Amino acid sequence: MSEPNSEGYAATKGGIVAITHALAASLSNDRITVNAISPGWIHTGDYSQLTTIDHDQHFSKRVGTPEDIARACLYLTAKENDFVTGINLVVDGGMTRKMIYEE
Repeated sequence: MSEPNSEGYAATKGGIVAITHALAASLSNDRITVNAISPGWIHTGDYSQLTTIDHDQHFSKRVGTPEDIARACLYLTAKENDFVTGINLVVDGGMTRKMIYEE
């Protein structure tokens, strides 16, 4: 989602989403799937330092971890999931649906 003065970020994110579905179309004859992952707040530091407010602002009631993204990658790369192509998988605990950020 956009914030003030984030035009470069927004344009880049839009480009990634667009090239994902364009490549999925171009490579489909070769049975190559192309997908993107848009991670939300993924905490890579000391998880115990996060506050209740940090967790509660997510629909999932927790901040994401690198393992959440790894599981999304495993899902998208599993051969039996070859029907999934051209998507942007948002892995953010529901934050972009809520759109309320605590300060």
